[in-house]
Amino acid sequence: MIDGSPYERLVAVDGKPISKEDAAKEQQKLDQARKERKTESPDQRRQRIAKYEKDRQRDHAMMDQLTEAFTFKLVGQRKVRSFTVYVLKATPRSGYKPPNMETQVLTGMQGELWIDTKTYQWVRVTAQVIHPVSIEGFLAQVEPGTQFELEKMPVGDGIWMPMHFSMRSHAKVLYMFNRASHEDDTFSNYHKGAE
Repeated sequence: MIDGSPYERLVAVDGKPISKEDAAKEQQKLDQARKERKTESPDQRRQRIAKYEKDRQRDHAMMDQLTEAFTFKLVGQRKVRSFTVYVLKATPRSGYKPPNMETQVLTGMQGELWIDTKTYQWVRVTAQVIHPVSIEGFLAQVEPGTQFELEKMPVGDGIWMPMHFSMRSHAKVLYMFNRASHEDDTFSNYHKGAE
């Protein structure tokens, strides 16, 4: 976090540390970001933080909808890394009506939630699209084969942060053009930035 919103810094690619030259460039970018945030106007700062908060609220709203959109069934316990977890299977709840465009995709998904038995924090969530879902307003359709996985880890003081995120998406834009994308991110070495 730098002055009210996060800053992400590239430290490795495909699990290998970046070169010294690239690390120096990333340090320059970080220094520049700190300088820009210190010298921005109050209105610029307010807009930057508002965008970050809006994204957080959207993510929280999506998480809040999970209990409405899915039926959860405990299917067992498992060992994941150093954690013993409850494994919950999530299946679409009949009659679920999404309250907004972002949550429409939940109607075509199923997945699993892995919850730490000691802290009740979720350690991993996986989801996949099982039937096409039209997204109103964008003339797009999310297709089966779309899937994502997010893993979290404790970073101290009861705070858990993302450790790994992967997503493969398949969609049809304007219901004619196929579009596929893939993202795989690993996060580590969390530390509190200067405010």
